[in-house]
Amino acid sequence: MTSTTTADTAPAEPTEDAGSAGDRFDRDDLPTPPGATGALLRSLLRPMRARVALIALVLLVQQLSVQAGPLLVAYAIDSGVPAFRDAEYGPLIAVAVGYALCSAVAGGTQYAFVRVSSLVNQDALLDLRGRIFRHAQALSVDFHERYTSGRLISRSTTDVESLRELLSEGLQELIGVVLSFVSISLMLLWLDFGLGSLAVLSFVPLYLLVRRFQRRAGVLYAERSSAIAAVIVKFAETMNGIRPVQAFRREPVNDAHFEGLNNTHRWTNGSAMLEMGRYVVGSRLVANTAVAGIVLWGAYRVASGTLALGVLAAAVLYLRRLYDPIDRLGMFLNSYQSAAASLEKIAGLLAQTPSVPEPSDPRELPALTGEHPGREVVFDQVRFAYRTGGEVLPRFDLTVPAGQTVAVVGSTGAGKSTLAKLLARFYDPTDGRVLLDGTDLRDLAVPELRRGVVMVTQEAFLFSGTVAENIAIGSPDATRAEIEQAAKAIGAHDFISALPDGYDTDVRKRGGRISAGQRQLVGFARALLANPAVLILDEATSSLDIPGEQAVQRAMDTVLHGRTAVVIAHRLSTVEIADRVLVMEHGRIVEDGAPAELIAGTGRFAGLHRAWRESLT
Repeated sequence: MTSTTTADTAPAEPTEDAGSAGDRFDRDDLPTPPGATGALLRSLLRPMRARVALIALVLLVQQLSVQAGPLLVAYAIDSGVPAFRDAEYGPLIAVAVGYALCSAVAGGTQYAFVRVSSLVNQDALLDLRGRIFRHAQALSVDFHERYTSGRLISRSTTDVESLRELLSEGLQELIGVVLSFVSISLMLLWLDFGLGSLAVLSFVPLYLLVRRFQRRAGVLYAERSSAIAAVIVKFAETMNGIRPVQAFRREPVNDAHFEGLNNTHRWTNGSAMLEMGRYVVGSRLVANTAVAGIVLWGAYRVASGTLALGVLAAAVLYLRRLYDPIDRLGMFLNSYQSAAASLEKIAGLLAQTPSVPEPSDPRELPALTGEHPGREVVFDQVRFAYRTGGEVLPRFDLTVPAGQTVAVVGSTGAGKSTLAKLLARFYDPTDGRVLLDGTDLRDLAVPELRRGVVMVTQEAFLFSGTVAENIAIGSPDATRAEIEQAAKAIGAHDFISALPDGYDTDVRKRGGRISAGQRQLVGFARALLANPAVLILDEATSSLDIPGEQAVQRAMDTVLHGRTAVVIAHRLSTVEIADRVLVMEHGRIVEDGAPAELIAGTGRFAGLHRAWRESLT
């Protein structure tokens, strides 16, 4: 049985230096399929169609109440004032009452809009954040190895916040501006066709300004979203690696890099604001020029007796209301372009599919018998290549009988961790099959697979919470007695009991309250409590001191009995409990046999074992 590989891990992603930060600050942007952004927005609003329609109706009523004001002014000037001279007070009283009613309706509808739109806003954002979180968890390990957690944080915070601004403020601006343009244009044309026609013609340069702003702002806001993501990534990466940063005095280098990214964000943000300023100045220039021209022509017509003074007054008021929304339209476009850029990035993330997908017709593993049964593991003509590099396993065949403990040793880059990741199905083979009791891992639903195969890695990652909660992560229904029994079996009970609150002690962020070796013991207890048929130990004793390692080895001899186990280790002391040893070099299994048999020979494992023994003396 042979195997060939070139590396245990995917080749590192290219790094980003401070000097090029302004040229390319989001190398990990994901492609967005055509139409995905619009489809995402529609899917968010579709469950709230009734409330969106209600919002439109409320704003329509609000616009009707607001736009009635200039008509009341025209009526007051042309009819109310002459009637007042004749001691008829009814028309002016009617105008005053009408204004009061319109103000009351406008205020009431504004309140209704805020209530309904806030519900739409919060429900949509709640849905979107949940989608991002659930989808990120469902994506495969290879995605998370190349797409940083900082960018995921940016997608679910900064980008979602941009959408909040659009839904909370932009929705009213968009509907309000559209209704204002339509209603005021129709009203002006009805009051006087000539004045209305001039007002409508002034929309042409305004439309051109809007189109130019929309094109320019779209690019700038996409760059701004990428820039802030790069800032978040650098900040999160530095804080997560604060120990090596301080140990190797990386602070000045990080400061320079962060300053470059921060300046890039400042530039993109400033450019977007400057573009907004250009739009506002241009739109106001067009609007004021149009108003001045229309007022002069209207005054001439009033003087010549072809236009009523009240109509001109109403037209002037409508013109101001017609052009005032231009600034609001700019604010909407500002929010829209920012939200569109953010929504596109979110849509690109949600469009990613797991490279390790769920089967369409999942199968179940056959029932197990016995007290501690294992399952047979077979690598059948497996070929594998990481997506960022060349082929790693050109062909690999291996059979591990049920209940056998196999130790895999070899130099760094020999292919040991790749074997473990394929067995845990963090990756799928490029070709061939990995079988568990004759069932292809790709045919097993993820919950079924995780019940059968558990992997303990060298990271020993613990979540914030109690020791008991961390041990029970894979078995949430476990009783306290079962949790303690697992800890005792692995030799962790004594140190846990000595903690301030025992099993109820909060380990804090990343388990920082306890030592690396103690975290590894908790990780072992977690795996054992899950009671898998196949246990993978990927250099899982690397963080233990000599007493801790000896305690784990004593427990493993009992715990692994009857269970299929693949133990990947640099420390040869871990190999002594194995039934079989595989020695890998340059991706090939160069030796395969029982530990005692290989030690007695003259091969590579015998040499490694002699060197290890000499290092202990």
